[in-house]
Amino acid sequence: MQSDRSRPRGGNPQGYSAVFRDRNLAVILILGFASGLPLALTGQTLQAWVTVEGLDLSTIGLLTLVGIPYTWKFLWAPLIDRYVPPFLGRRRGWLVITQLALVAGISAMAMCSPKSEIALLATLALFVAFASASQDIVFDAYRTDIARKEQRGLAAALTVVGYRVAMLTSGALALLLVAGTTGFLPALTWKATYLVMAGIMSACILATLWGREPEAIAPPPKTLQEAVMAPLGEFFSRPGAWVLLLLIVLYKLGDAFAGALTTAFLLRGAGFGLDDVAYVNKVMGLAATIFGALAGGALMIRLGLYRALLAFGILQAVSNLSFMALALAGKSYPIMIAAVGFENFSGGMGTAAFVALLMALCDHRFTATQYALLSALASFGRVYVGPAAGYATDPRYLGLDWATFFFVTFIVALPGIALLAWKRATIIALDRSP
Repeated sequence: MQSDRSRPRGGNPQGYSAVFRDRNLAVILILGFASGLPLALTGQTLQAWVTVEGLDLSTIGLLTLVGIPYTWKFLWAPLIDRYVPPFLGRRRGWLVITQLALVAGISAMAMCSPKSEIALLATLALFVAFASASQDIVFDAYRTDIARKEQRGLAAALTVVGYRVAMLTSGALALLLVAGTTGFLPALTWKATYLVMAGIMSACILATLWGREPEAIAPPPKTLQEAVMAPLGEFFSRPGAWVLLLLIVLYKLGDAFAGALTTAFLLRGAGFGLDDVAYVNKVMGLAATIFGALAGGALMIRLGLYRALLAFGILQAVSNLSFMALALAGKSYPIMIAAVGFENFSGGMGTAAFVALLMALCDHRFTATQYALLSALASFGRVYVGPAAGYATDPRYLGLDWATFFFVTFIVALPGIALLAWKRATIIALDRSP
């Protein structure tokens, strides 16, 4: 049992700083990196490889389907809750299995020639995506089980940081290695580049071995049927379960609605160039997201889950109005920098709090299954608001001007904040539970 002196309460700097010294947080950061590394290797980097090799556009388009396992990962999450590997425990055992599969899969992709072995390369990419989605299931469960309640925000923030840095590594850095423009290495072949990424992935296994297995809070399900049905039964037995699910869909909806067309607006609506968008919206935006996630995770220790969700949710909504101001002002670099920085910073804070909410909602008996289901539901808005945003701004349909569009995204964010206020007591109770 944790002593009162080690708990991060207001007015106790020693307890507050103790939260940051837990090695579990370092493990979570590295595993967040491991979670993000395979994504580009089966996505944008793979597309760049086959494009350079001269494959036709229809084949390149079909390759995007290898990402399907990320969408349907909740289907096999109950297996990970039900079965315990014979080594390293319920969570770390599965992490090592999925990470070894990733190292093998990425290495095998490196040995393929897109011109003569595209079917094999696509099959291996699908395998890597499946192993990566499986690693995500286990990592989400591990993070939820290992982080104490006062660490949930920081754990979520460090996941975001690791994930984003990994996407840069397997995305931008991989392309720079092939192009030979890193400034410190000669140009590498695609084979060598993918082998480098496999080597980096293998190093992440050390973090899994260094980490601690979560304490046995609850035994795993006794049968596969229990692993499938019990998580649903447990969640829907809670008062107001449907409202909580609606909150999960709506909390980041306004943020996702605005983000769906931010790049298009900056290029076509405000008239900025590709280099402006690359440096400000991508590079600076990424930095702002990382700092926002870290700031949000740190503030959550003081604010608690409910107040953090409320404050960061309001900031997310207001940040959409900064793009409305840019639309009204026209091509203004200071306003663009301020809008992009504010939107990404507040979005990072909101993401840290939102992931902490998903963690708090999980029953430790079924963490893998419940988190996979909740995160799939959370992605609903991100997937389906893109077409809605396009129709809203297309002159052939609603034809909203950009200023009106971003005001609408602000309005779309308000129901999520209202639902949050409605479920205040429930969320405070979640924050007080172990």
